[in-house]
Amino acid sequence: MLETIVSISIVGEIDPLKYSGAAWSPYLVGALIGVLSMATFYFSNKPLGASTAYARLAGMLGERVAPQHTRSLKYFKENPPKVGWELMLVVGVIAGAFIAAWAGGELTGRFLPLMWQERFGRESFLLRAAVALAGGVLMAFGARMAGGCTSGHGISGTLQLAIGSWIAAICFFLGGIVTAMLMYAA
Repeated sequence: MLETIVSISIVGEIDPLKYSGAAWSPYLVGALIGVLSMATFYFSNKPLGASTAYARLAGMLGERVAPQHTRSLKYFKENPPKVGWELMLVVGVIAGAFIAAWAGGELTGRFLPLMWQERFGRESFLLRAAVALAGGVLMAFGARMAGGCTSGHGISGTLQLAIGSWIAAICFFLGGIVTAMLMYAA
């Protein structure tokens, strides 16, 4: 298994195992995510999750484009589209990622990471956009079908020792490994 991971990571000149850029300690980040999750439970009595934000955002867009149809859907009757704490969490995650990249001097303004360029070429902008869009659609569909995403199951669910969340988290990792092998294995 380790040989597979190492062989995946050494495609071209980029080796993520020898990352030289500024990075936060994964132990510190893990502990902070645990504190955030406990604070979320304490203050809101809700699990940490992000995929509901996309459903709410889709509902808000649906109300602009086809309001009658959107209001007739069972999901939006039970969960009216609105700016809730989940959407604000996603906005905060995006803002936090921007601030962390800026503070670490890693704000590149590049759409194609070097590892992607070495594998698929410097002119693969449309391929990257299509893969990102397809991945996002599949992730959103899977999260809705599974009742949660990587943060809902992988963080909140596993912290509560929910068996379904542990199975989902294991599947997330297996899916990530298989995808990385398909895309980057030499």
